Amino acid sequence: MSLNQSDNHSSSGSIPESEKSFNGPEVRDNMETLSHAATFQSFRNDDTQADRLTRMLTNPNEDVHSVHQKNYTMSDDVASKVESLADKLSKHTTRNGDLDLSSVEDVGFNAHEIFESFVRDANEQNIHIRQAGVVLEDVGCSGLDSSALEGTTFGNILCLPYTIYKGIKAKRGTKMKKILQNINGLAKPGEMVLVLGRPGAGCSSFLKVTAGEIDQFAGGTEGEVSYDGIPQNEMMKNYKADVIYNGELDVHFPHLTVQQTLDFAIACKTPARRVNNISRSEYIASTRELYATIFGLRHTYQTKVGNDFVRGVSGGERKRVSIAEALAARGTVYCWDNATRGLDASTALEYSKAIRIMTNLLKSTAFVTIYQASENIYECFDKVTVIHSGRQIYYGLIHDAKKYFDKMGYECPPRQVTAEFLTAITDPNGFHQIKPGYEHKVPRTAEEFETYWLNSPEFTQLKQDIQDYKEQTNVNEVESLYKKSMADEKSKYARKKSYYTVSFWEQVRLCTQRGFQRIYGDKSATITNIVAAIVQSFVSGSLYYNTPSSTSGAFSRGGVLYFCLLYYSLMGLANISFDHRPILQKHKGYSLYHPAAEAMASTISGFPFRMLGLTCFLIIIFFLSGLNRTAHTFFTVYLFLTMCSEAINGLFEMISAGCDNISQANSISGILMLSISMYSTYMIQLPSMHPWFKWISYILPIRYAFESMLNAEFHGRHMSCGGTLVPSGPGYTDISSANQVCAFVGSKPGQSWVLGDDYLNETFTYKYKNTWRNFGIMWCFLLGYGVIKAVVTEYKRPVKGGGDALIFKKGAKKFESVMDEESANDSIDIREKYSSTGSSASDDDDSQPMFEDLKSAGAFIWKDVCYTIPYDGGMRQLLDNVSGYCIPGTMTALMGESGAGKTTLLNTLAQRNVGIITGDMLVSGRPIDSSFERRTGYVQQQDIHIAELTVRESLVFSARMRRQQSIPDEEKCAYVEKIIGLLDMEEYAEALVGAVGNGLNVEQRKKLSIGVELVAKPDVLLFLDEPTSGLDSQSSWSIIQLLRKLAEAGQSILCTIHQPSATLFEQFDRLLLLKKGGQTVYFGDIGENSKTLLNYFESHGARTCTKEENPAEYILEAIGAGATASVQADWHDIWVKSDEFVASNNKVDALITEFSQKKDDSDTEDNQSKYATSYMYQFRYVYLRTATTFWRNLDYIMAKMMLMTVGGLYIGFTFYDPGDSHIGLQNAMFAAFISIVISAPAMNQIQARAIAARELFEVRESKSNMFHWSFVLITQYLSELPYHLLFSAIFFVSSYFPLRIHFEASASAVYYLNYSVMFQLYYVGLGLMVLYMAPNLQSANIILGLCLSFLIAFCGVVQPKSLMPGFWTFMWKASPYTYFVQNLIGVLLHKKPVICSKKEYSYFNPPAGETCGSYMANFLKSNTGYIKNPNDTSNCGYCIYSVGDEYLSYVNAEYSHQWRNFGIYWAYIVFNIFAMVGVYYLIHVRQTKLLDPSKITKLVGRITNRKK
Repeated sequence: MSLNQSDNHSSSGSIPESEKSFNGPEVRDNMETLSHAATFQSFRNDDTQADRLTRMLTNPNEDVHSVHQKNYTMSDDVASKVESLADKLSKHTTRNGDLDLSSVEDVGFNAHEIFESFVRDANEQNIHIRQAGVVLEDVGCSGLDSSALEGTTFGNILCLPYTIYKGIKAKRGTKMKKILQNINGLAKPGEMVLVLGRPGAGCSSFLKVTAGEIDQFAGGTEGEVSYDGIPQNEMMKNYKADVIYNGELDVHFPHLTVQQTLDFAIACKTPARRVNNISRSEYIASTRELYATIFGLRHTYQTKVGNDFVRGVSGGERKRVSIAEALAARGTVYCWDNATRGLDASTALEYSKAIRIMTNLLKSTAFVTIYQASENIYECFDKVTVIHSGRQIYYGLIHDAKKYFDKMGYECPPRQVTAEFLTAITDPNGFHQIKPGYEHKVPRTAEEFETYWLNSPEFTQLKQDIQDYKEQTNVNEVESLYKKSMADEKSKYARKKSYYTVSFWEQVRLCTQRGFQRIYGDKSATITNIVAAIVQSFVSGSLYYNTPSSTSGAFSRGGVLYFCLLYYSLMGLANISFDHRPILQKHKGYSLYHPAAEAMASTISGFPFRMLGLTCFLIIIFFLSGLNRTAHTFFTVYLFLTMCSEAINGLFEMISAGCDNISQANSISGILMLSISMYSTYMIQLPSMHPWFKWISYILPIRYAFESMLNAEFHGRHMSCGGTLVPSGPGYTDISSANQVCAFVGSKPGQSWVLGDDYLNETFTYKYKNTWRNFGIMWCFLLGYGVIKAVVTEYKRPVKGGGDALIFKKGAKKFESVMDEESANDSIDIREKYSSTGSSASDDDDSQPMFEDLKSAGAFIWKDVCYTIPYDGGMRQLLDNVSGYCIPGTMTALMGESGAGKTTLLNTLAQRNVGIITGDMLVSGRPIDSSFERRTGYVQQQDIHIAELTVRESLVFSARMRRQQSIPDEEKCAYVEKIIGLLDMEEYAEALVGAVGNGLNVEQRKKLSIGVELVAKPDVLLFLDEPTSGLDSQSSWSIIQLLRKLAEAGQSILCTIHQPSATLFEQFDRLLLLKKGGQTVYFGDIGENSKTLLNYFESHGARTCTKEENPAEYILEAIGAGATASVQADWHDIWVKSDEFVASNNKVDALITEFSQKKDDSDTEDNQSKYATSYMYQFRYVYLRTATTFWRNLDYIMAKMMLMTVGGLYIGFTFYDPGDSHIGLQNAMFAAFISIVISAPAMNQIQARAIAARELFEVRESKSNMFHWSFVLITQYLSELPYHLLFSAIFFVSSYFPLRIHFEASASAVYYLNYSVMFQLYYVGLGLMVLYMAPNLQSANIILGLCLSFLIAFCGVVQPKSLMPGFWTFMWKASPYTYFVQNLIGVLLHKKPVICSKKEYSYFNPPAGETCGSYMANFLKSNTGYIKNPNDTSNCGYCIYSVGDEYLSYVNAEYSHQWRNFGIYWAYIVFNIFAMVGVYYLIHVRQTKLLDPSKITKLVGRITNRKK
């Protein structure tokens, strides 16, 4: 195993970024940095590279910081020596005795010397390398029995009392389920233990209990787990960092590079005392270099780690990054859960070797579960344990396991690997060979196996070994060594009792640095936010352009400042994310840092980037809107806006830290957002607030920031009356100013201006002296939210865990029967399922008739297929002249290493790739027609299904959509039942698909994916992309057996496969083998016992394949697959020059000629159409399916219902009985306005729900031409409406009637019609239209936020039309919200009498000898309002409005426009539906790119580079 990368192997094309970014010679230049590194002062001229590595690892007082900065790496020479050492380490097990490294020695490189001297120096300097054996005695654990649950629907809410009764009854009947029992084990330091069992047997639970991750087990644990004598509870309390559990999924920050990921993990675990006092940066650099060399990651340093959505390193490389990161955590006991999932055979083997290296180097102990372990992988281990239904049935050395079961009576079939044999024994449907005479003696059930084990001599020996080991271990010595070693490692600033290596503040620094790297890695989100803020500020600034400095502009000035605060509150809401949770959970398990440190760091690292946008935003809006242009005002506003924005961001982060999932966080944040909007004191001022909610304004930071910002703007300002001077106009031209007054709050008799401070005091009860008191209060909020967030993050589990549970459809018969069975697993039928001769689950003879109609119509042939994509300014070829064929009745395997282009070829052949595709693809010698996608089955690697449907419903839907409409429905459904029986899915046919962990398990999902394609009766070809990935060997066997039967019935099958065992591999007839760059290495028959294939490789220079070897692994090794392997020969070149290549091409040409001369029976008109069914038929069933998913998605419907109900009550009782005063008119208007604003969170909910249906359609259904794309959109819209109409009625009742205005039907019914019917029809369409326009959900949220801020800002509430610049009045007319607001406030205020409150009257004195009434008579003929005391001769009280309609005229919302507006609504509603369909067609069907975020990012990158 050479870990070096050869040029041609690594630079050839493939999809993962790591292969793309790697350029051999360039990296080698970098590698030479060490050879030229003059920076190491103690390097001597006569030093060899090996001496330098030795010095680097062990020499004191080196400052390699500058080298570290230059991205230095080992030279080739040193690297290859480290690799040969790695090879030696990977093959050594504890069975081989002590590790002897002398054979690795070489002239100039003494690996033995490096590690010997390292350990020797460590011992001399009293630096201890910790190690611990693990002892398990009678260990068990229990959890809640949730193996079968009943699904919920909206009906549960409609029958609430009954639901509550059932819930209480179910709670009382909750049983505890034994997950594990009587587990014993002993693993000494440096040993590797393989844990085998079927999915659900308890392997993951075994690892979690061993690693101390036991908080998820509701029933607790029993028995004793100790680490070299230290009990588990003490270990977890004091030395948690030494025990590490690694889950099966690779979770990393996708935008960090490999180097950043590894450096961070190493930095968090850099000990304070290092061997020979090497510097911190040198320690990080040399450790990273060593791990990266051993794991073959050196060429990926600058590549992003990536994930399913972000392109980065390949899956195999990502898995090795996970291993290196776990090693950097420097544990002594590791538990690896199903870690080879999704890796090809060669990479899975390398993974096992990597763990082997680690246990040998560090003497750590490893427990590993692997689902499809080859013989080579099995040989890497020292011991194996087998678990069956939570019971241990064997524990011992790997070579003794087969003998143990052989003695029991089970024989291992020839060529079946040991791990597969051991797992099969625990499977009732497995492949069993029983020795003659043992048929009635062998154990069958889990209990019988366990009893046999507990009475066996092997068990007695294990107990004795445990006892001996415990006696040899001196617990006190181990504890004191641990204490001393931990104390040496810990930073001097770390707490004494802490098990973290570096101090808390150092953790914060490292996490902050990583936070900056994450933001820099994903620039598009930051750029989008800044661009959105700038656009928003230009729009809003121009809306309030040069606001009048008179009293008429006072409300608008408050509006500008309120809008600034509100916009940044909304940004805080948009930034809620749970993506980091799984990574935080993993790092918490590794004890890299306190979760609280990450909580603080995320706030700190985001701050400068939020400030960028906020600064641009404020500068633009401040100067455009004409606020008080003095330095004092600007910087006060800037300071308080910054503090408030950060405080509210902190508030939302604190809330989300306390929530379990994003829908919880969104619902609470939605209510908070309502509070922030209403209780900032802009909408409803302190004097108008009701006592039951007034306290809310005191506990939110926005109120204090708003007060200080208003004070800065209005303090000392003299506002002229600006048209509000009363009386004025004809007849009042020459009167004294003593007889006039400003009709404005805060005015004084005889004064033609209003002082800003008086206005604030009268309206808001604000005082200027509070400005800096508020500054102190803001700090309290800022720090308070930050501290609470940190504390919650520290103690709350980031990700909720739990066992898998099947959820049955409500009222399903199966659910009832499952609940009645006490223990389905141990029932008597299992006994009969075993047979004394080997056979598969279903007998061949029975199932043959099932397949009779699955014959393929013709051969599928492809010739010289090339696929090229644009990449980084150039073109990259991913497939290179691939040819081949699939003939009915055969199975063709498609193999190659990770990144060789297997899935790319499958997608290209299935017409699913977009790019430059050349070459011929023919069905029966004829070009592909429009029905091809529908007539082929394609089982994707990702099992994407609708969570709310049952297995049977999913299959029936597929059958209805993809088979001809002329076939009767009964026949389609009968065929579905056939497939359910065939795939052994009767048990869970009525179970809901659900989410992973809460629904079908991996195997059941995979079977459903295959079933969905089979019920369509594909008559051309069945494609499968890694159907065995993530399954155990037994499930893989049953799926491949099923495919074999399909092939024998005449189906053509093309299948990519990752980790086939020899027995699986030989089920295939033909193999197409690819290498990196999409080049063919072999295409032809496999032959009996793989003879044909092996002969080809052996005759062309590969070593001979031994009898025990797996041919699949052998050929991958021969062509140099695996990221750390390399070969000299170019196998593509060998293939092109071989006789087999010529024969294969001749066969392709012959097939084309043969088939093109035949008449194709399948060419009927029905078969050529794109869809199998008519549009009306499609619409009927798609609508039925969408409506069903809504009915069953209780969480979503409840969130909608809570938003409407709570929102309605909140608004209703905030604006409860606004009264008849002038401010009451304004409050009634805001009540209607905020009712419309509540559509924003409702649309966010709609989008989050609709994206799942859109993704399923785009990823799977559209590719099979199941139904027309428009039905996804239309049925989504139609299914939303009933719930919106129902819940908006609840909203209407709870928000309209508390206002106590116009109870009569003529008003309330019109309000209901406008809000609860028309407005719902409008905004559901708007939310969906924006979603179908956007590339993903995040973008949809940002676009929606931008659209809404436009619609809401221009609807005439926050800025009346009279004050809008002329240019923007078109937006006032274009915004649909204008017409909704007009109608709602029109209904509320029409004919409503106005009686001003005492402070709203403007007082003045009439000229001598006149009464108030006579003096004002002329004025009131042409102006609004009335006089309170017409007969008085002094102190006349003028109220600006006498009836609500006068206020309506002021805000341009005349009641007479009601029915005109009603007609306009229909135009908008119809436009939304057509626009929704139109934008989806343009962007997703035609794939027109309107705005490409990657291009924007590149453009920004170029501009910044130029500046540099």
